[in-house]
Formats: sequence, structure tokens, C-alpha cells
Amino acid sequence: MTIEPTEPQPGNQFPQGYGQPPQGYGQPPYIPFPPAPKTNTLAIVSLVSSFFVSLVAVITGHIALGQIKQRGEAGRGLAVAGLIIGYVGIAATALFVVLAIAFAAAFGAIIAAVAGGAAAPYPFGSDTSTEAPSEPDSLTGRLGAADFDAGYLAVGTGPMTVDVYFDPMCPYCKQFEDANGAQLRAAVDSDAITLRLHALTFLDPASNGTDYSSRASAALTCQATLRPEATLAYLAALYSNQPAENTPGLTDDELVSLQGADPGFADCVASGRYLTWSQDNTKTALNGPIPGAEIDSIQGTPTVLVDGAQYQGPIDDPQAFADFLAGRL
Repeated sequence: MTIEPTEPQPGNQFPQGYGQPPQGYGQPPYIPFPPAPKTNTLAIVSLVSSFFVSLVAVITGHIALGQIKQRGEAGRGLAVAGLIIGYVGIAATALFVVLAIAFAAAFGAIIAAVAGGAAAPYPFGSDTSTEAPSEPDSLTGRLGAADFDAGYLAVGTGPMTVDVYFDPMCPYCKQFEDANGAQLRAAVDSDAITLRLHALTFLDPASNGTDYSSRASAALTCQATLRPEATLAYLAALYSNQPAENTPGLTDDELVSLQGADPGFADCVASGRYLTWSQDNTKTALNGPIPGAEIDSIQGTPTVLVDGAQYQGPIDDPQAFADFLAGRL
């Protein structure tokens, strides 16, 4: 008996139990990867702005780190880089500003010192203000040889008026004193002239921060108020012990030792009683007007006026100055 093979039926190529692929055979199922997290926008802004505006980089960097932590976004490395570069930029800017301020201050001090050291017959600058101890509010009227309202020290009662504008540290003023001081004192003693002394302070920047010109002018005023008859003697002592420019000058104790008589003199010098008055006189001399003078303001030292007329001869020639005095009689 012959058994005919059974023909496979359409749609069933593999009869039940025969030739069917085992369970699970074939390609594994496709499982898609999760999408990459989005890069935080502010992290990018922080990094880019760190090269231009450091403060913006720091602010946006901190905000970006907070958003990344909250939202699970990417870009932490960008934000951290922006923060680091931003903080470095801020530190560099701060350092630059500090150095610039220090340089400006140092440069200003050098210019002031050079300007002060280059003075007299010295043209001098317009700002001679210096901080000083407070003075009594009653600096008016006259006390001894000091005329506080007019701004000078006056000795002698002669009919001819001689005004001498000087700075105690000015070497050219010392040259004038060495050449002509004796004849001026003789003219005062003989009542030929009234000598008016204008002690200026524009060389303060040339005394290494001690304001020597102001202190010496104030000490001369102390002498004029306490011992007016010895005003010219103290002025001569100041010139005999004149310090060089760009040195600290004499100390207050040394200024006191030049007088050495009146116990109230030391207190007057130590108190700085006439510092501001001396400095104000300097401003008045510089800005003018000069009452009764043929010049509007003082442009340098020494400046000598005889009845308002300016002496323009040699400062170290006593005969030339004597002839000028005689010509004004």
C-alpha cells in the first residue's frame, strides 16, 4: 500500500509539528535609545560671555547650575567653565583698578613734588591748600606785629612801605635776605620804612610731607605775636638754618630752639595756631588782587614791592636794591 504525501495547504507552509522555527528565533525586538538631554541655554551664555563681560558670566553660570540640577539638563561643564573664567576676569579687573589708582596717586605726588621743587623765582601753582590743625576763630585785628586782616607781619613805622613776599624754604629768598637783609633792618630801625613780611607756603610739597614752609611761616607768626621786636631776628635765624628743598626741613622742636626765650612760643608752634592763616595768605597772594600794587598777583618768590612798585633788579646785589629804594623816596 502506497501512502501519498500530503500536500501542504496554502498559508500553512509548515505542517503542525514539522519544520516550524523554534520559539524566539529571529531578530530581537527594536528598543529605541532615550533622547539626549537638552543643553542648558544659560550655560552656553555663561561660557561665551566670560570672554567679554565677566559679571554676566558669573551670574548666568550660577543660574545655569541651578536649572541643570532641577531639570536634568546638560551643560554643567560649560557653566562651570564660564564661572571660572568669569571670576578670573573679575579678579583681574579689580587688580587693574587698584594698580591704576595707586599709579595715579604716585604719579600725582611726583608731579606735585617736581612742581614744588621747580619753583621760585619760582612761578607756583594755584592750589596751595594743606590740611592743618584748626585755628581760633578770632584771627582778626592786630596782635603784636601780625595784622591778621591784611595778611602780613609789619615791623617799623617809616613812611615808605616795603612788601617782601617769600617762602622760608626758597633758596632765592635766602639770597635776597643775605644780600639785603641788613639794610632792610637798618631802614626799619631808623624809621625809614615800614617792612611788611608775607610768608608764603607754596613749597610745602618740597618737604617730604612735613609741610615745612607752613610750619616755619606759622612759627614766624608766633614770634611776631609774642615778641614783635624780635621778628626780624627770628626770620634771619630761619634763613641761617634754611633746609634744602626735598628734605623734611626743621622739626617743630628745632623751630622752637631758634627762638629759645618765650615759653609760650613752644605751645604756639606745637598747636599749629597760624598754619591755616599762612596758607590762606598764600592763596590770596596768588589769586590777587594786591592792594596798592602795580601787579595783580604774586607770580614767584622773592617778590619785593616798594610803595607798590616791583623791584626787578638782581636779588643778590645790595647796591642795586639800595638805588631802587633811593629812587622811590
